[in-house]
Amino acid sequence: MRTSPSYTASYRLQIDEALASLADLVGAVGKTGAEVKGLDVADSDRGLIVVDLTCDMRDSAHRREVEATLSSIEGITVSSVADQTFLSHIGGKIEVSSKVPLRNRDDLSRAYTPGVARVCTAIHDMPQKAHLLTMKANTVAVVSDGTAVLGLGDIGPEAALPVMEGKAVLFKEFAGVDAWPVVLDTTDTEEIISIVKAIAPAYGGINLEDISAPRCFEIEERLRAELDIPVFHDDQHGTAIVVLAALLNALKLVNKRIEDVRIVVSGVGAAGSAIIRLLMAQGARDIVGYGRSGALNADEVEGMHASRRWLAENTNPRRVKGSLKDGLRDADVFIGVSQGNILSGEDVATMADDAIVFALANPTPEVDPLAAAQHAAIVATGRSDYANQINNVLAFPGLFRGLLDAKVKEITTEVLRVAAIAIASVIDEDELGPNYIIPGVFDERVPLAVSKAVRRAVRDLPTIDIPVQEHLGAVLS
Repeated sequence: MRTSPSYTASYRLQIDEALASLADLVGAVGKTGAEVKGLDVADSDRGLIVVDLTCDMRDSAHRREVEATLSSIEGITVSSVADQTFLSHIGGKIEVSSKVPLRNRDDLSRAYTPGVARVCTAIHDMPQKAHLLTMKANTVAVVSDGTAVLGLGDIGPEAALPVMEGKAVLFKEFAGVDAWPVVLDTTDTEEIISIVKAIAPAYGGINLEDISAPRCFEIEERLRAELDIPVFHDDQHGTAIVVLAALLNALKLVNKRIEDVRIVVSGVGAAGSAIIRLLMAQGARDIVGYGRSGALNADEVEGMHASRRWLAENTNPRRVKGSLKDGLRDADVFIGVSQGNILSGEDVATMADDAIVFALANPTPEVDPLAAAQHAAIVATGRSDYANQINNVLAFPGLFRGLLDAKVKEITTEVLRVAAIAIASVIDEDELGPNYIIPGVFDERVPLAVSKAVRRAVRDLPTIDIPVQEHLGAVLS
């Protein structure tokens, strides 16, 4: 396992230079496998120095190992240890700040009473003015019940809050969208729908996050039908957008068409379902989805949830049955959104020539990326420490920027599709390579390209459009 900046720690050390040197310190830490990122002298007094040592570690146990190693060196005293990830979350990651001055009574009378009453009356008389005169036009609610957080599962709303705060930071930093976490202490579908509908007047869009399947399907579909603002489930459609973008560029490199390739998808929950549907909208014809019990196919649908049944009945045209490993043979594309370490490099070797592998389970991919790269032409993961990171941050900021600017009320399949094409098109064809099929998350061109594509798609769509769930078959029928 590699070191990671998510496990960065800083050690405040007192060193007696008569007994220990900085070289001793760096050498001992290096032997543990830690990566030294910084070594700064904070104070020096007659042979005693105070040093701040910053390292990347593999995990928390590795951090403690480094501390023990340092403490064992004669002449070195560990005064304190600070986990940089935890430090960055102290007090939360977001705050409210005012956009208007509040310096005197005149400012107060305009921002609040009595002047604000004039604005309230204007909105009451013409509700659409809320988009102009309130935060609504640029604000998204990031809603979660904490039941499917990252790879952690059902950890509850309080534990989910750091993720939702982080999402709000990404909205602001990448697209200038103000987002606010709304974590709900309920897992009841009807209650969640009711709460979101009740708070919706304050927001220009709803971003559903980390809500477990299959409830997430019904919650999204109902809210889309019952609200007049866009509702987006990022775990489904954000992932699908970025996967399609990466696949379009990967297929260019191996000179294959999406209409012709055999695609295997491991995981048919929220992300897998949305990926399959969007790939089909782009023209994919041969997709086989795999759950825990094997391949989905139309011959075995009894007792299935409606969302999974739709997949079984509308994919797998060759009626493939059996295990994931069996189905991987001669496949052109593998997309994993399931669990780690379920495949080996030898399994990837059974795929077709110039195979494409997207192993997106986090933090541990379905197959070791280095092992997969021995046999596949292109490998992508969800991790930042390998090439070709499939990261939803490439999609949702620009998508919502475009939706809010265009005052869109619903998100169509075409909007999702053009967003993916926009992400893919940021990389010129002569720039494409096996380790560069998707832009980096800090590429400033991406949110601009996505928001522009969304606005154009909304403008060019016919007056009668088909929402996502109707275009691809209702999730719950």
